[in-house]
Amino acid sequence: MNNPQLTLPLSGRVDSANAAAVEAELMQALGAKPHSSLTLDCETLDYISSAGLRVVLRLRKQEPELRLTNVSPEVYEILSMTGFTEMMPVERAYRRLSIDGCEEIGRGANGTVYRIDKDTVVKVYRNPDCLPEVQRERELARRAFVLGIPTAIPYDVVRVGESYGSVFELLNSKSFSKLIGAEPEKMDEYVALYVDIMRKLHSTEIQPGLMPEMKEIALGWEDYIRAGLPETQAERLLALISAVPDRNTLLHGDYHTNNIVVQNDEVLLIDMDTLCVGHPVFELAFMWLAFVGFGELDPAVCSNFFKLPAELLERFWGKTLRLYLGSEDESYVRAVEDKAKLIGYTRLMRRTLKRKGMETDFGRATIERCQARIAELLECVDSLDF
Repeated sequence: MNNPQLTLPLSGRVDSANAAAVEAELMQALGAKPHSSLTLDCETLDYISSAGLRVVLRLRKQEPELRLTNVSPEVYEILSMTGFTEMMPVERAYRRLSIDGCEEIGRGANGTVYRIDKDTVVKVYRNPDCLPEVQRERELARRAFVLGIPTAIPYDVVRVGESYGSVFELLNSKSFSKLIGAEPEKMDEYVALYVDIMRKLHSTEIQPGLMPEMKEIALGWEDYIRAGLPETQAERLLALISAVPDRNTLLHGDYHTNNIVVQNDEVLLIDMDTLCVGHPVFELAFMWLAFVGFGELDPAVCSNFFKLPAELLERFWGKTLRLYLGSEDESYVRAVEDKAKLIGYTRLMRRTLKRKGMETDFGRATIERCQARIAELLECVDSLDF
């Protein structure tokens, strides 16, 4: 079994008067606790002198993976001036933010969005060790913005309880879901806007290597595919995914009406942590799953997520697919939808297996539904390309 990461506090002042004692205490703790890497939590560190820096330097020789976290601006300046920020990972302290009493305005796969005040919202990530995810989302959003994609970029990172959050300036913003719910008679207008942004995304070519490749991510589901399907079906499905043409087309990866907001008549994309490149069939698959697939066994799953009736969500999906494909040919639309469904059911099966779905009645029913539909679709889908 791998040894865990060890976190030790570094607090108060560390200078010539106490550096030797601090070093002895740290070494004793290191010897007593097996670990794979060491983190020094500097949240309560007020000052560190050259004597204290030499302690850190000796520690790093013994602990090559050493990193410092929650470093105050004052201590960070010392570490920066002396070159320590170039020798090892040093993470600044983030201001703390409370969401007590804040309105929840959205919920996604990786976090929940709360309105802090009339001008700002915060996306709080579920995983407490999510700082790399937060930084990755900011970078992906920045890249999309530079490419001309209308994107809300987080301008601050904060600590929220034991996790982290990204703060966005979203004045008087409303999601497409709320707008459609308030004016269902304008659905066609919102479908047109929705498809227009989608086409802009899918007409954007990304330099290879800058963003994750969705096909590679899907092929990474192999263990779950083999665990959930008979061998012949698993081989057939993996072959279909492998044969999807490689493209550097920009995909949102979680493109639904909760992730598009209107702010002062400007349409913006949010939740950019799923941004990737690949064939649009993957985008369609995840859209179908969000609007329809997740709710096949229990329509309340989708309707509660979007705060919209399941029937309305299904109509929105159907209108979107036809407009995006530019076709009213029912056989063609149905064929493309089947391709999307095949990937969608595969993702849902993998997701449910990964979350130990076999341990619950609903989870088992979901997996059985996915297995049956995948088997049916494999009989009629000979390619995932369109």
